[in-house]
Amino acid sequence: MVTGRKRKEAMNEQRNLWIAIATSVVILLGFQFFFAPEPSDAVREAQISEELGVNGTVPQPSATTPTVPGMPAVPTINRDAALAGSPRISIDTPRVKGSIRLVGSLIDDIQLQDYRETEDDNSPLIHVLNPAGGNDAYFAEFGWVASDRNIVVPNSETQWQADSETLTPENPVTLSWDNGAGLVFERTISIDENYMFSVKQSVQNDSGSNVVLHPYGLISRKGLPTTAGFYILHEGPLGVIDGTLTEIDYDDLVDSKAAKEYKTTGGWLGLTDKYWLVALAPTQDEALTARFSHHLENNTDKFQTDYLGSGRDIASGTSATSETRLFAGAKEVTLLDQYAEEYGITNFDLAIDFGWFYFLTKPFFLFLQWLNHLVGNFGVSILIFTVLVKAVLYPLANKSYKSMSAMKKLQPQIVKLREQFADDRQRQQQEMMAIYKREKINPASGCLPIVVQIPVFFALYKVLFVSIEMRHAPFFGWIQDLSAPDPTSLFNLFGLIPWDPPQMLMIGVWPLIMGVTMFLQQKLNPAPADPTQAKIMMFLPLIFTVMLASFPAGLVIYWAWNNLLSIAQQRYIMYKMGM
Repeated sequence: MVTGRKRKEAMNEQRNLWIAIATSVVILLGFQFFFAPEPSDAVREAQISEELGVNGTVPQPSATTPTVPGMPAVPTINRDAALAGSPRISIDTPRVKGSIRLVGSLIDDIQLQDYRETEDDNSPLIHVLNPAGGNDAYFAEFGWVASDRNIVVPNSETQWQADSETLTPENPVTLSWDNGAGLVFERTISIDENYMFSVKQSVQNDSGSNVVLHPYGLISRKGLPTTAGFYILHEGPLGVIDGTLTEIDYDDLVDSKAAKEYKTTGGWLGLTDKYWLVALAPTQDEALTARFSHHLENNTDKFQTDYLGSGRDIASGTSATSETRLFAGAKEVTLLDQYAEEYGITNFDLAIDFGWFYFLTKPFFLFLQWLNHLVGNFGVSILIFTVLVKAVLYPLANKSYKSMSAMKKLQPQIVKLREQFADDRQRQQQEMMAIYKREKINPASGCLPIVVQIPVFFALYKVLFVSIEMRHAPFFGWIQDLSAPDPTSLFNLFGLIPWDPPQMLMIGVWPLIMGVTMFLQQKLNPAPADPTQAKIMMFLPLIFTVMLASFPAGLVIYWAWNNLLSIAQQRYIMYKMGM
């Protein structure tokens, strides 16, 4: 009789096999379930939030509680008409071009010189901001809210006067407007060599009485944007409130009956897409009320994120100022880090959704970027990175492969033992454990490298998925975007047959290479004695090939290269053991 403790220690090989298979499949199915695109939303029914005012705009300031205003409802027109509908200041920098609307002083036309919609150099530039009044209006607005609504302050219909026709990094533009009642407003807008605007507002009070004004900034977006729809990625309103990242889904704002409001000192807030960000970063020592809201305009969703600063009590004969920064551009890691350090913007790099494995994901990215600067290709950088990961894990993998090779050497004894005690499973397990103990083999050690690789796999997946530096990054041959799946397919003979297979049949060259390397690696491991188990193991490479076909090509290349390195390492160990 074996004791209960010994029974617990006795390992069931078949159970371990099923656990290993289930774990592998669950990991990949988990990727498909949690990270695959969500199904498209059904057409939304018309909703009217109870707190909204006339025409569905955010309420205007009251005498007791100042509130950031919203844009009034306007007829929708096309982009060209919207751009032509108001005098404009052009924006001309090495990385940005666009314009600022003088009516309302809206920053509402931003195109990125370095990024296009596709890999084609002739495809349109990426539009980050779009003119107010257009079909997809997306803009930033700044101003003042008066505690007394009888005080006239500039609004979205105010015609500003400009001292220059073009905004460049060397040439800031100053706008001015006189309310005719003793208040003169000025707004100086500057931009750096990248994507950061600085907006400095001032007001001179010569009205003969004190006024209290609150500075504000807002970002408004019309229409529910098309998102990647991956659970692994946040797209929508976000910000760092009192040092903590806050993320809100568009759907949550649509379903909410009220705006989401927060008190904070400093921080930042905005709207993010997968690769692009529009964010407000007020003075970091100012007490603010930050808000995320949604309302309907003619059955069209409108989203707004805004902040309201503390009141400036401006005596007659004096002035007050407020300064805000606006980021409108690509979420480049090193650039966001630079701004965070230069302007003290708390956790600005969290605009990039590095996820739970941040402690691995960001260092992995920075290291891959450094390698890319050396070799000039992110794909080659991934290959070098894989070699270095294998080197770090070499002691653990070496121990594992030695154990698996030893088990393979013992396979004839195991098969004989199974036949000898075919009708006594308990005795069979006892004898197997005795052999493992005598030969100093741990059957579970073969799983350790896989377990350690899982966080590396997840972190690299994140790097490839969320880093704009990986967008449209080519490898060699047909792989022109490491962040996208392999574009070839076995089912049209890799382009020889003029037919575009459905997505489920897009099984390209690299997924097939990965599957073959997995099969070859599997052949080096001890085969299960049970025929059913052996058949299941034989199908695993095929299952993985199909599942990984929709993953970023860079990740599949990493896995295939990792398999090849593992095969070489294991073959070397087997050679040293005389196998």
